[in-house]
Amino acid sequence: MTLRLLSLRPTHLALLPLLASAAYAEEIRLHFPLACVPGQTCFVQHYVDQDSGPGARDYTCGSRTYDKHNGTDFRIRTGAEAKEEPGTVLAVAAGRVLRGRSDMADGRERGSDAAAVKGQECGNGLVIAHDDGWESQYCHMARASLRVRPGDTVSAGQPIGQVGLSGETEFPHLHLTLRHGGKVIDPFAPDATEGTCDPGALAPARRTLWSPEAQALLAYRAGTILNAGFADGPVAMQAVESGAVHAPGPDAAALVAYVRVIGLDAGDVQSLTLAGPDGRTLAERVEPALERSRAQSLLFAGRKRPPEGWPPGRYTARFTLRRGAAVALERDWTIEPAQARP
Repeated sequence: MTLRLLSLRPTHLALLPLLASAAYAEEIRLHFPLACVPGQTCFVQHYVDQDSGPGARDYTCGSRTYDKHNGTDFRIRTGAEAKEEPGTVLAVAAGRVLRGRSDMADGRERGSDAAAVKGQECGNGLVIAHDDGWESQYCHMARASLRVRPGDTVSAGQPIGQVGLSGETEFPHLHLTLRHGGKVIDPFAPDATEGTCDPGALAPARRTLWSPEAQALLAYRAGTILNAGFADGPVAMQAVESGAVHAPGPDAAALVAYVRVIGLDAGDVQSLTLAGPDGRTLAERVEPALERSRAQSLLFAGRKRPPEGWPPGRYTARFTLRRGAAVALERDWTIEPAQARP
């Protein structure tokens, strides 16, 4: 028998009811779905899209989503980290496994051979039925990593598999969709009505479906710095994702600072500077204000080795993201090239 999971392809999502708003007879309380350290080894990349039209808004009316996205994406920082120490996926509540799939290859990126995942955009994953009409779906899990089968019962927080890169995805993450009576529910805003969002949804008194322990780990972030470091030349997104960035040694031909950020808004201004041991600026890059929100951004700035070599001492990089008149994100990091190893 072939086990099929619901597709997550945006064109198919129109066939699903989007959101429900009601007082549920028996509310569900959700366990955090990954064994990771939120804000350090895992991050929320996208939330449920609350905009019923062609636009996209998360439950706070922010931009951490995309059109018709019907779940929450919990990402691992890089593909290299996912391979070295895959994030363990945990059941969000007690229930019974309805169906699953575990034989799809890992590693496909968006835009390459889309026909290969048509109708299976969710990749490897599971659907679990809970009490009172609740259902959770887990997508993009690693091949052959599922620890449970259809018919098995699970408890809240039980390991059920590993984060992967299967199906239609471009970064390693768990896509979690919650439904009640077949309708998609945003666990961060279960009272939301179709097509609405609430800029006051961050108030502590607002109702969510997360357990108190999970809610404490799920603070809404105004953007996140995923990676920051130094390289011996220009940096590409794929190199950061695969862990292939070359660190600068004492004789490196160049010294380059780089940073990758997720969750940027329209109007954000990014700047990156590299300063030498004497504090003088060696390189600086200031990006124009973003014309539209952006899921992620990679910035780098650096300079070639001077003829006399790198002066000894500590070199400092600083990244700043300004949102309006305020600094939304800022970080410093340092290196001493004389002590570095390629």
